[in-house]
Amino acid sequence: MGEPKYLLLSYDGQADFEDEGAYEETWALCQDVDDLFADPPPPTRDRYELLGCAPEGELSAALVRARAEGTAPLGTLTLEILDKSGTAVGEWSLEDVRVLDVRPCARDLTLRDVTVEAREPDDNPYDYPQCPPLSPGYRLLDAEHEPRGSCRDLARVRPAEDEPLEPPLRLLGCSPRGALRTALDAGEEDLGQVKVLRIDSSGRPVQAAAEGELRAWIPSARGAGLVDLTLDLWSERPPLAAREVWELWGDGRPAEPNRWARCDADGRRFWLDTARENHVHGRPDQPSGTVHHLDGSHITDAPGFFCAMGEAVNGPGGYFGWGLDALNDCLRGRWGAAPPLTLVWHDAEVARACLGVTPLAGHRPPTFDELLIFLAERGVEVRLA
Repeated sequence: MGEPKYLLLSYDGQADFEDEGAYEETWALCQDVDDLFADPPPPTRDRYELLGCAPEGELSAALVRARAEGTAPLGTLTLEILDKSGTAVGEWSLEDVRVLDVRPCARDLTLRDVTVEAREPDDNPYDYPQCPPLSPGYRLLDAEHEPRGSCRDLARVRPAEDEPLEPPLRLLGCSPRGALRTALDAGEEDLGQVKVLRIDSSGRPVQAAAEGELRAWIPSARGAGLVDLTLDLWSERPPLAAREVWELWGDGRPAEPNRWARCDADGRRFWLDTARENHVHGRPDQPSGTVHHLDGSHITDAPGFFCAMGEAVNGPGGYFGWGLDALNDCLRGRWGAAPPLTLVWHDAEVARACLGVTPLAGHRPPTFDELLIFLAERGVEVRLA
């Protein structure tokens, strides 16, 4: 019989509604889960018509380039929704915009109709923008809210494709207990709702894996008295990178540093999620002025810096921020350390060579020099070694 890797907890909807412990009773230990890991699909790119445009600035330049070359990149385009007085009453954005076509507007030859391809960011406040009655349309802005002109209307001409159906999870080699055991013995069809947790070899939960509804079972080939359960998902599947990270945490929180270093960038990003989930809160910060040693020998990307930073402050498997905003929050205290503190950055030349040399802009990760400035501004003395 294989060692269990997953734990099933029951879900109590009434307790969740009353803000009590929604997941309470242990229902099963499971040896493995099929069809658990999957990376999210790439963002959908749709086509849009910007109707009745009066272009300015970068939009004008992109239209000229598109006429000459066929297409032209534009970046981020924010549409300010205007009321009848021309006052902005909301925003809606498109990212990675590319101009595909430009032509005179049939209703007003002084304006242009523009076809673009773009993707919608996850933080748009609604699925599609709607102008109020008598609105003149939209004011167009770039990512820094610099003007790009205006347009009277927006039309999506290629709707997003339906998401493909995903297979259910198969929970393999489960040893049911409690109410789940009772439901199986009684032949009930409604088996209940559960949360699946990844556990380490000692049975301690490492991280949530999935949530959903149990809808079927069969006897398991993995041993007498075991069952295989089918789970319809509510939650997103863990990314493919989670498989390697959870194996590295299979015996519990790592006892030696730099186990994250064998992961690629996606794995390092998920390692940071796992480290955050396993951070022990409530411990006092280390004394002010403490010297922390940052092992820079594997900092070949931004996630690697934050993995190493977590271990420099809180030991192997430690967490101290997953990005600049989170690091800034940690430096305010109650995450293991607070300024003033000293950081001795060993093998700093690895990061200097790998993290880039251009100024911070948009969503690009920080460079080596930007990290030094960021830390210095927050009371961290960095000594390069």
